[in-house]
Amino acid sequence: MPQRMTPEQSRARKGLAIFLALVTIGTTPILVHVIRSGHRVEDPAVLPFMIALMWVPALASVITRLVLREGFADISLRVGGRSGWRAIILALIFPAVAGTIAYGTAWLTGLAQFVSPAGGWYAGMEPGILRFALAVATATVVGGVVGIITAAGEEIGWRGYLLPRLVQAGVPCPLIVSGLIWGLWHVPAIITGQYGAGRQPLLAAALFLLFAVGMSVFWGTLRLRTGSVWSAVIGHAAWNAVIEGPFTGYTAGAMRTLWLGESGILVAGVVGVIAYVTWKRSGADGRAISRTDP
Repeated sequence: MPQRMTPEQSRARKGLAIFLALVTIGTTPILVHVIRSGHRVEDPAVLPFMIALMWVPALASVITRLVLREGFADISLRVGGRSGWRAIILALIFPAVAGTIAYGTAWLTGLAQFVSPAGGWYAGMEPGILRFALAVATATVVGGVVGIITAAGEEIGWRGYLLPRLVQAGVPCPLIVSGLIWGLWHVPAIITGQYGAGRQPLLAAALFLLFAVGMSVFWGTLRLRTGSVWSAVIGHAAWNAVIEGPFTGYTAGAMRTLWLGESGILVAGVVGVIAYVTWKRSGADGRAISRTDP
């Protein structure tokens, strides 16, 4: 006989249904407008709409919590003690490490070329590799702080609500499932060519899903292990600033979109390997989702 659902599982599944419905309702009109505009998501013309879109998951989670009277303690907006600070530091340096491995491999093998752009941070500084290293360090620190403005909108929803409810609902492989949901949320803009890059949108979408699962396993592991959402928020902000900033800006080549970027083979592979190692070493299984600072 199938195992009877516990009250906690039933309540968590109800929360998941409401949350995902609200995300869909909130996302659709904004995404339709952006797609119809024809602008890429990074274009200033649609920036206000993209900021609003990134805050849809957070707003959906707040409404769901209020409707079901769940409270907000399990987001944990506290750091989580020493473990929390270690997780934040790990999340901060992760983009530089993953980027160096993935992009460095492409540069060394000729799949892409390292170039020093004319403008940007430290313009004119030589050698170019020193300028690049300083740009990565600056993007890590500045992006990890400024990027919280948008990254928090996603992470309060995805890792702050979706992931804990998947765990509580007894959904198998919650880290992977949360990654697939998060990835699918990006797919419409990828298929229309407004997010990510590449000449084959369907391939780009498939590779992005692999990337999204890897990132969700990594950020989700840190979140479950510490009970705090801050490592995911700051890690997400740093990733956007570092990978979409210096690493992309210092790379050229006709094949770069196939191998690099969030829809790139090398990036998806490196992220997946690091995420798996982090998960295996952490032993995160969801039992820490309600932990807060003592």
